[in-house]
Amino acid sequence: MSSRLDNANPIIYQSQEEREILPEDEDDNIEDKVDSREVFDLIRCINDPEHPLTLEELNVVENDRVHVNNEENRVQVEFTPTIPHCSMATLIGLSIRVKLLRSLPSRFKVDVVITPGSHASEDAVNKQLADKERVAAALENSHLLEVVNQCLSKRKNG
Repeated sequence: MSSRLDNANPIIYQSQEEREILPEDEDDNIEDKVDSREVFDLIRCINDPEHPLTLEELNVVENDRVHVNNEENRVQVEFTPTIPHCSMATLIGLSIRVKLLRSLPSRFKVDVVITPGSHASEDAVNKQLADKERVAAALENSHLLEVVNQCLSKRKNG
Protein backbone atom coordinates (compact mmCIF):
# COMPACT_ATOMS: atom_id res chain seq x y z
CA MET A 1 0.00 0.00 0.00
CA SER A 2 1.34 3.44 -0.85
CA SER A 3 1.86 6.10 1.80
CA ARG A 4 -0.29 8.58 -0.16
CA LEU A 5 -3.95 8.46 0.83
CA ASP A 6 -6.74 8.85 -1.71
CA ASN A 7 -8.78 10.86 0.80
CA ALA A 8 -6.45 12.27 3.47
CA ASN A 9 -9.22 14.09 5.39
CA PRO A 10 -12.46 12.14 5.20
CA ILE A 11 -15.67 13.30 6.84
CA ILE A 12 -16.47 11.19 9.91
CA TYR A 13 -20.14 10.42 10.59
CA GLN A 14 -21.93 9.47 13.78
CA SER A 15 -22.49 5.73 14.20
CA GLN A 16 -26.01 4.40 14.68
CA GLU A 17 -26.91 3.04 18.07
CA GLU A 18 -26.49 -0.68 18.55
CA ARG A 19 -29.66 -2.65 17.98
CA GLU A 20 -31.17 -4.10 21.13
CA ILE A 21 -30.91 -7.89 21.17
CA LEU A 22 -34.13 -9.51 22.28
CA PRO A 23 -34.44 -12.99 23.85
CA GLU A 24 -36.16 -14.32 20.69
CA ASP A 25 -33.15 -13.14 18.65
CA GLU A 26 -30.95 -15.58 20.55
CA ASP A 27 -33.44 -18.47 20.61
CA ASP A 28 -32.26 -21.05 18.06
CA ASN A 29 -35.68 -22.71 18.13
CA ILE A 30 -37.31 -19.66 16.54
CA GLU A 31 -36.71 -19.27 12.82
CA ASP A 32 -36.36 -15.61 12.04
CA LYS A 33 -35.85 -13.94 8.72
CA VAL A 34 -32.68 -12.06 7.93
CA ASP A 35 -33.42 -8.33 7.73
CA SER A 36 -31.51 -5.36 6.39
CA ARG A 37 -30.48 -4.17 9.85
CA GLU A 38 -28.98 -7.56 10.65
CA VAL A 39 -26.93 -7.42 7.43
CA PHE A 40 -25.95 -3.81 8.13
CA ASP A 41 -24.78 -4.81 11.61
CA LEU A 42 -22.48 -7.39 9.99
CA ILE A 43 -20.79 -4.86 7.69
CA ARG A 44 -20.90 -1.60 9.64
CA CYS A 45 -17.75 -2.41 11.62
CA ILE A 46 -15.58 -3.37 8.63
CA ASN A 47 -12.40 -1.32 8.77
CA ASP A 48 -11.53 1.09 6.00
CA PRO A 49 -8.27 -0.01 4.31
CA GLU A 50 -6.76 3.50 4.51
CA HIS A 51 -8.05 4.99 7.77
CA PRO A 52 -8.48 3.75 11.34
CA LEU A 53 -12.23 4.15 10.87
CA THR A 54 -15.11 1.83 10.06
CA LEU A 55 -17.13 1.87 6.85
CA GLU A 56 -20.07 3.14 8.88
CA GLU A 57 -18.05 6.04 10.33
CA LEU A 58 -17.10 7.05 6.78
CA ASN A 59 -20.70 6.64 5.56
CA VAL A 60 -19.48 4.11 2.99
CA VAL A 61 -22.21 1.72 4.16
CA GLU A 62 -25.68 2.77 5.31
CA ASN A 63 -28.62 0.75 6.54
CA ASP A 64 -30.86 2.28 3.83
CA ARG A 65 -28.61 0.81 1.12
CA VAL A 66 -28.93 -2.79 2.34
CA HIS A 67 -31.71 -4.84 0.73
CA VAL A 68 -32.77 -8.35 1.77
CA ASN A 69 -35.23 -10.59 -0.05
CA ASN A 70 -35.71 -13.74 2.04
CA GLU A 71 -38.14 -15.30 -0.47
CA GLU A 72 -35.51 -15.12 -3.25
CA ASN A 73 -32.55 -15.64 -0.87
CA ARG A 74 -30.85 -12.47 -2.06
CA VAL A 75 -28.92 -9.74 -0.30
CA GLN A 76 -27.78 -6.59 -2.07
CA VAL A 77 -25.51 -3.99 -0.54
CA GLU A 78 -24.74 -0.67 -2.18
CA PHE A 79 -21.66 1.09 -0.85
CA THR A 80 -20.49 4.65 -1.46
CA PRO A 81 -16.74 5.34 -1.67
CA THR A 82 -15.71 8.57 0.07
CA ILE A 83 -14.40 10.07 -3.20
CA PRO A 84 -15.27 9.42 -6.88
CA HIS A 85 -11.77 8.11 -7.75
CA CYS A 86 -11.24 5.90 -4.68
CA SER A 87 -8.62 3.32 -5.58
CA MET A 88 -9.76 1.13 -2.68
CA ALA A 89 -13.33 0.67 -3.95
CA THR A 90 -12.78 -2.88 -5.19
CA LEU A 91 -11.05 -3.88 -1.95
CA ILE A 92 -13.88 -2.38 0.11
CA GLY A 93 -16.49 -4.21 -1.98
CA LEU A 94 -14.52 -7.45 -1.70
CA SER A 95 -14.33 -7.05 2.09
CA ILE A 96 -18.10 -6.53 2.29
CA ARG A 97 -18.71 -9.56 0.06
CA VAL A 98 -16.36 -11.80 2.06
CA LYS A 99 -17.88 -10.73 5.39
CA LEU A 100 -21.38 -11.56 4.17
CA LEU A 101 -20.37 -14.85 2.55
CA ARG A 102 -18.73 -15.90 5.82
CA SER A 103 -21.63 -14.73 8.01
CA LEU A 104 -24.90 -15.36 6.19
CA PRO A 105 -26.51 -18.75 5.55
CA SER A 106 -25.18 -20.26 2.31
CA ARG A 107 -28.63 -20.06 0.70
CA PHE A 108 -28.15 -16.32 0.11
CA LYS A 109 -26.83 -14.87 -3.13
CA VAL A 110 -24.86 -11.78 -2.20
CA ASP A 111 -24.54 -8.80 -4.55
CA VAL A 112 -22.25 -5.93 -3.63
CA VAL A 113 -22.34 -2.86 -5.87
CA ILE A 114 -21.26 0.75 -5.82
CA THR A 115 -24.03 3.28 -5.21
CA PRO A 116 -24.99 4.51 -8.69
CA GLY A 117 -23.17 7.69 -9.70
CA SER A 118 -20.73 7.68 -6.76
CA HIS A 119 -17.55 6.39 -8.45
CA ALA A 120 -15.77 7.14 -11.72
CA SER A 121 -15.17 3.43 -12.44
CA GLU A 122 -18.50 2.18 -11.11
CA ASP A 123 -19.20 -0.27 -13.97
CA ALA A 124 -15.72 -1.81 -13.89
CA VAL A 125 -15.73 -2.26 -10.10
CA ASN A 126 -19.26 -3.73 -10.14
CA LYS A 127 -18.22 -6.16 -12.89
CA GLN A 128 -15.22 -7.31 -10.84
CA LEU A 129 -17.29 -7.77 -7.68
CA ALA A 130 -19.97 -9.77 -9.54
CA ASP A 131 -17.48 -12.15 -11.18
CA LYS A 132 -17.28 -15.26 -8.97
CA GLU A 133 -14.06 -16.49 -10.60
CA ARG A 134 -12.31 -13.16 -10.11
CA VAL A 135 -13.43 -12.98 -6.49
CA ALA A 136 -12.23 -16.55 -5.87
CA ALA A 137 -8.90 -15.81 -7.58
CA ALA A 138 -8.47 -12.64 -5.52
CA LEU A 139 -9.01 -14.60 -2.32
CA GLU A 140 -6.34 -17.13 -3.36
CA ASN A 141 -3.81 -14.28 -3.35
CA SER A 142 -2.35 -14.53 0.17
CA HIS A 143 -1.41 -10.83 0.37
CA LEU A 144 -4.87 -9.68 -0.74
CA LEU A 145 -6.56 -12.14 1.62
CA GLU A 146 -4.43 -10.77 4.48
CA VAL A 147 -5.55 -7.20 3.65
CA VAL A 148 -9.22 -8.30 3.50
CA ASN A 149 -8.85 -10.10 6.84
CA GLN A 150 -7.35 -6.93 8.36
CA CYS A 151 -10.40 -5.00 7.16
CA LEU A 152 -12.63 -7.62 8.80
CA SER A 153 -10.75 -7.86 12.10
CA LYS A 154 -11.86 -6.06 15.24
CA ARG A 155 -9.69 -3.02 15.92
CA LYS A 156 -8.15 -2.69 19.34
CA ASN A 157 -9.07 0.55 21.05
CA GLY A 158 -6.27 2.85 22.02
